[in-house]
Amino acid sequence: MSANYNNSAWFYDGLARLVYGRALINAQVYLLHQIPAKSNVLIVGGGTGWILDELSRIHPKGLSITYVEVAPAMMLLSKKRNTGENSVVFINDAIENVSLSPDFDVAITPFLFDNFTEQTLHKVFNSISALLKKNGLWLNASFQLTGKWWQRVLLKSMFVFFRLICNIEASKLPNIRECFEQDGFKLITQNNFFGDFIGAGCYKKIIAEIASMF
Repeated sequence: MSANYNNSAWFYDGLARLVYGRALINAQVYLLHQIPAKSNVLIVGGGTGWILDELSRIHPKGLSITYVEVAPAMMLLSKKRNTGENSVVFINDAIENVSLSPDFDVAITPFLFDNFTEQTLHKVFNSISALLKKNGLWLNASFQLTGKWWQRVLLKSMFVFFRLICNIEASKLPNIRECFEQDGFKLITQNNFFGDFIGAGCYKKIIAEIASMF
């Protein structure tokens, strides 16, 4: 089963703002401020591309961006965004199908992994991790459960809706944090939004010997 976000491209941002206000935006903007100048940046699953608008406000120039999005309708919207004087390459495909040089300083995955089962999560995670330099930064925003009853209700409603409309494969949140821990990443900074239902974390890729010390 493969997700098809083409069906939601025309209403996705409006629905997100209706349900979450600016929380999804604020979580990702928080992460974007962690990006060093002149970085080689990989964005996977950027959706409608508004993240490019926000990124160009923080870094109007100097970035090399590779933007990977599997849904053609989302990609069309993304190409209309403001990228400032940054260099951007758009790739309309799944990241695991793309051949890229493993020289990225920063990887960004905005609410990407919430769509996947554990099996798919590991496959996609490993594909991205292999492209990131040692000491590179991975900026990830995801939904999370922190014990509040309404989080489970809202999460279940989201999964049912997007399973019907976009054919996503997930029916529960995969263990994203475990992937980072097992692959030698250290959590540098994190912030939570929307009653802690949304987590935004900045991870640093470190060698296994150092990772075992933390």
